[in-house]
Amino acid sequence: MRPLVGVPHSAALMGRGSEVLGFDDEMSTDHNCEARVLLFVPDGVELQVDVPDRFEGRAAFVEVHTVRSYFLAQLGFDCDREIGLREWFTFPEQHLRMMTAGDVFHDEVGLQAVRDRLAYYPRDVWLYLMIAGWWRVHPEMNLVGRSGYVGDELGSTLIGAELVQDLIRLCFLMEREYAPYRKWFGTAFRRLSCGPTVEPLLREVLRASTWEERETALMAAYRAVIGVYQGLGITPAVEVGIEQMCGRPFKVVWGDFPGALAAAIDDPEVRRIAERWPVGGIERVRDAFWGVGDRRRVLEFFD
Repeated sequence: MRPLVGVPHSAALMGRGSEVLGFDDEMSTDHNCEARVLLFVPDGVELQVDVPDRFEGRAAFVEVHTVRSYFLAQLGFDCDREIGLREWFTFPEQHLRMMTAGDVFHDEVGLQAVRDRLAYYPRDVWLYLMIAGWWRVHPEMNLVGRSGYVGDELGSTLIGAELVQDLIRLCFLMEREYAPYRKWFGTAFRRLSCGPTVEPLLREVLRASTWEERETALMAAYRAVIGVYQGLGITPAVEVGIEQMCGRPFKVVWGDFPGALAAAIDDPEVRRIAERWPVGGIERVRDAFWGVGDRRRVLEFFD
């Protein structure tokens, strides 16, 4: 690009696209397969880039942005400001992955500096999101048995599948990687360091045909995820045991991970939000964010 651009600029491949995430395959070439690059120029510069129609046999496509306008369009975030807690709690996780994945080929206007700021959640936000993740798992595990006990194996299967997804999300959090959108969710999970160990156990949950088998498989998967957590060393080791609510015949592996994580949070604002928000709900809301307007509407909650 350097011979074609006469002003300070940055050039990158980022944003939407399986090639950005590193998951491109032969099938991906059936659509949107241009040789594309994002070009970033200083504010106030109007630039028409003369690029070839073809590059290495493919159509060539260049988008021109300023760094500020790009992040406003993609995240509803003004990168000239500090990133506040409201932003961190409402950025769609899959969008954060798209903004921080891919390559920066050349950088004269500060693009990588913004990406570095978005690289991962601040420590206390990360701890809180793990609290929410553990609370999404614990109350639901008992329901796998409860629904199956009354003959609703379909309902039990669906709850088990949701728990598999929630355990995977915990794995992404514990390994400090943003989870991608659905199409690449399992692919990215398998590439986590814990993926080869945890994935076979999660498959057993999905294969189970009775609630008893499902419960046993979930407890094994849960223990494996607990092992990943304990290995982080971010809190003192959490004591783990088996719970049976009201003496019912449904077994749940549990340790007070939310309590241990909450005790480790230093930021008073994160503590305040943790006390105010119904724990576990934030991820369900975040999953619904697709457009910038969706995020803006919920920002008021954190005022």
